[in-house]
Amino acid sequence: MKISTRRVVIVTTALLIAAGTLTACSNGSETAATGSASASTASIGLLLPDSVTARYESADKPYFEAKVASLCPDCKVLYANADGDAAKQQQQAESMLEQGAKVLVLDPFDGVAAAAIVDKAKAQNVPVISYDRLIDSPDLAFFVSFDSEKIGELQGKALVDRLKKDGVAPGDGGILMLNGPPTDNNATLFKAGAHKVIDPSGYAILAEFDTPGWDPAQAQSWVAGQIARFGPQIKGVYAANDAIAGGAVAALKAAGVAPIPPMTGQDAELAGIQRILIGDQYMTVYKALRLEAEKAATLAVDLVNGKTVKGDNTVKAPTSGADIESFLLAPVAVFVDNIQDTVVKDGFYTAAEICTPDYAAACTAAGIK
Repeated sequence: MKISTRRVVIVTTALLIAAGTLTACSNGSETAATGSASASTASIGLLLPDSVTARYESADKPYFEAKVASLCPDCKVLYANADGDAAKQQQQAESMLEQGAKVLVLDPFDGVAAAAIVDKAKAQNVPVISYDRLIDSPDLAFFVSFDSEKIGELQGKALVDRLKKDGVAPGDGGILMLNGPPTDNNATLFKAGAHKVIDPSGYAILAEFDTPGWDPAQAQSWVAGQIARFGPQIKGVYAANDAIAGGAVAALKAAGVAPIPPMTGQDAELAGIQRILIGDQYMTVYKALRLEAEKAATLAVDLVNGKTVKGDNTVKAPTSGADIESFLLAPVAVFVDNIQDTVVKDGFYTAAEICTPDYAAACTAAGIK
């Protein structure tokens, strides 16, 4: 995915607080939903990809629904989760179109297969906003996400820097790489960004696995096999998100590995943050999901109302190379010493949510309050 940046969107606490007042700017892609007198009561489809990633139900969905409700109180959000099934997602989208959805906001389980949904929506003059993961189609209205290659670079740099800090020489061992599935264009970019940092570092990649469907159980099974194969040679684990990091930690603990080697993650899931507090995971990548979801909701309502909107960036569609109007937000690396200043300060989690009795002492040590 090649990105042409017209304005850099930087995620800060101030932006996150201001997100509730964001409105979409006018859009040079000249993409608009079919105007209608009933725009104020229109239906907007929200399709999310799976249930194994906690953020979709706990953050993306409620943030999106709340923003639509604030902008268009009588609009209706049609919601569906594909549960990791591309065919199911296709059926869900078709159902929403049959129900008269005026805009689809689609986070694809399979970015290639989801192009068929875009085709069907286009035939009915319904714009599609590709949300979080890029759909391989030239006919998208917008792409709203984060800089995915940058996420991989943040993860790779954190892991390499930690190994150096721990005095691990390149010849002393290597790294296991747990990537996401190739059906997710973001996973391909995370992987590319991580390799950009790890490959020239001198640390060997012992083995690498593209985890189907971001499934923690499959990640756990694969890591268990690598522990049997490499044992103490495993000095670090690159995990592309917190869900599969959890699977990796489970495998390492089951094998009696202690301490857990430095491990990356992404999404700032509550379980991931808590693992960081007690040392079972080294870092995660925080993405201001409220800002992302609210931007998508704002765009959807603007399209329903026939407004013309322009993106901050353009991204190339993977196969066709077509320019897709985009909004790309900046990710933030989270370690034990900046949990308070990131996810807590931004209201992503409260201290009470993180600091349950099992983590209270670690929270005190980390200054979380």
